Amino acid sequence: MTRDRFLHILSFLHFADNSQRPDEGEEHDRLWKLRTVFDKLNEVIVKFNGRVIFRQCIPMKRKCFSIKIYKFCDETGYTYDMRVYLGTDSYSATEEMTATHLTVRHLTSRVEGLGHKIFIDDFFSSPRLFDDLDRCKINSCGAVQPNRKDMPCDFGPKQLKLKRGDLRVRIRGGLMALVWKDGREVYMLTKMEPPPAEGNFCDDSKRPVKPHIVEQYNWHMGYVDNSDHMANSYSMS
Repeated sequence: MTRDRFLHILSFLHFADNSQRPDEGEEHDRLWKLRTVFDKLNEVIVKFNGRVIFRQCIPMKRKCFSIKIYKFCDETGYTYDMRVYLGTDSYSATEEMTATHLTVRHLTSRVEGLGHKIFIDDFFSSPRLFDDLDRCKINSCGAVQPNRKDMPCDFGPKQLKLKRGDLRVRIRGGLMALVWKDGREVYMLTKMEPPPAEGNFCDDSKRPVKPHIVEQYNWHMGYVDNSDHMANSYSMS
């Protein structure tokens, strides 16, 4: 196919039946024009300068105007599932289940009951989410924010007053919460690691020794970056 023909087809590319357009004012899927093809392809969407209500502005990113996508990827960079942030997630939240909790449950629905291990960043992690995933036979590990609901009440930096290299652990059932002090406090939750010993751990040069759970988390959280790299390496052009 010639370039000009490709661009001509692209200018008329259309995926939705406009006769099925939702009425103005009624609640509807904001991605309705692309929903069918999006669900079939599950490809990544990157920088976007068009006009949609759910476009995000993230000043610290190079592509500051973009569409935010939550992704669930494996170690090869394969995307199992993803979800576009449409600005309506908070409406579906409940007292028992936050919007981020619902997002993770949606993304992991394809692997329930299979015993997979997943690694989650602190935007999503919470004790309630990890307990919920455990009931679905999904093992979880992730960084977490210390002010999340049901986190240990004595885990704040003012209560612990940790020195560099200090490690503290709390356990409830099969869930472990850990805080480790490096340059700053690092908070972790896991359902897949045995509890380490508490204390101060530094090497011969007085540098803090990184706990195994932190090393594992840093290694596995690169899967989404690998997926993004692969998608950006094979652009339309």
